[in-house]
Amino acid sequence: MSIWYAGTVGSPPPIPSFGTLHSMSQTTIDFSLSNRHAVVCGSTQGIGRAIAESFAAAGGTITLVGRNEDGLAQVLAGLATPESQQHRTLCVDFSDWKAVQAAADQHARAHGPVHVLVNNTGGPAAGFAVDAEPDDFLKAFQMHLACGQALVQAFAPGMREAGYGRVINVISTSVVTPIKGLGVSNTIRGAVANWGRTLAVELGGFGITVNNILPGFTDTARLASLFEGKARRAGTTPDDVRSQAVSGIPAARIGEPWEIAAAALFLASPAGGYVNGVNLPVDGGRVVQS
Repeated sequence: MSIWYAGTVGSPPPIPSFGTLHSMSQTTIDFSLSNRHAVVCGSTQGIGRAIAESFAAAGGTITLVGRNEDGLAQVLAGLATPESQQHRTLCVDFSDWKAVQAAADQHARAHGPVHVLVNNTGGPAAGFAVDAEPDDFLKAFQMHLACGQALVQAFAPGMREAGYGRVINVISTSVVTPIKGLGVSNTIRGAVANWGRTLAVELGGFGITVNNILPGFTDTARLASLFEGKARRAGTTPDDVRSQAVSGIPAARIGEPWEIAAAALFLASPAGGYVNGVNLPVDGGRVVQS
């Protein structure tokens, strides 16, 4: 089967009958985001940045979302920008969900419709759930779920009108198996996963899919910080912690941000239109052994 970027987003390719499966080499599988507008949260670094860059390379018009204006400007300057693309930035702090709601509503009015929303927010601080204060859970709930809800409510009407929508929540493999020492994060990530799957049922009939990507250990600043913190507590080195982590991954390595971005691009594209309501681990097989 030949797979390539389709030049124009239109109707999906016809599904071949059983008797013509041998001719599927003639089928175009469309991974293009041409004429699609994607809002990518947490896009100044790591996984969010890789997703934004991959979406732009696939022809999408990107709105970068983050709280660091300088970081947003730096990423914006490096995005692929053919004449048909007018990338933008949206600077907002996810610790204030009402500010996110106001910014998203204004953005939808000024620059809609938004066809693809990537919810991607840095995880809560490490620590055991039993030691966390109730307010720690409330803050995490607001940053991850309340802000995600505000964004969906702002952009889903435009998706419905366009007959095309993708909501992709970048969460964690802790949705499948809790990660020791990330008590608040494990709790909130699970809530976001079930929120996303609930939306998949509610919105699926309008051409809108909602899926959760569950990254495993991925080479980001966040992971480096977690490894450093664990090393301090254990009286060892970050390299030792990293080696221990790799020993539990069947692929025998840490993932790269672009590998998460590749999964997100599939789900965002027309090619992923019949995938809805899934928790997709991109983790080198780690959860298989959990």
